[in-house]
Amino acid sequence: MYMKSNNKLENFIKALDRLKEGLLQYDEEDELQRDGIIQRYEFTFELAWKTLKEIFEDEGLIGLNSPKTVLREAYSSGLIDDEKIWLDMLVDRNATSHIYSQSNAIEICKRIKEIYVDKLEKLKYKIFERLNQI
Repeated sequence: MYMKSNNKLENFIKALDRLKEGLLQYDEEDELQRDGIIQRYEFTFELAWKTLKEIFEDEGLIGLNSPKTVLREAYSSGLIDDEKIWLDMLVDRNATSHIYSQSNAIEICKRIKEIYVDKLEKLKYKIFERLNQI
């Protein structure tokens, strides 16, 4: 399969690597580090769903214009294995723009570290599998 631009996929992989790198040094008491993790997560999540959207468009699926519709299609097609977690990831991604509570930020960072990075990593491998099958 040929993607119009491998740029999004490459950028997604780089962003995921940077997120994982940040998490290795993460100290939940350090507000600046926490803000950095959240920003890296936002960027990585955006690239993840936009990469999926591009894959679907290359396969002829059009009209998937929102992250939610893209994630639902990704679940239907087997690229993601847990639709609820991915929709939770979207909710947290949207919430990060409006975080004013330190405890909320800490909780989101905890989910990023304990759940979301693993899901993003699995997606990366699923995308590679899919692109190599075609």
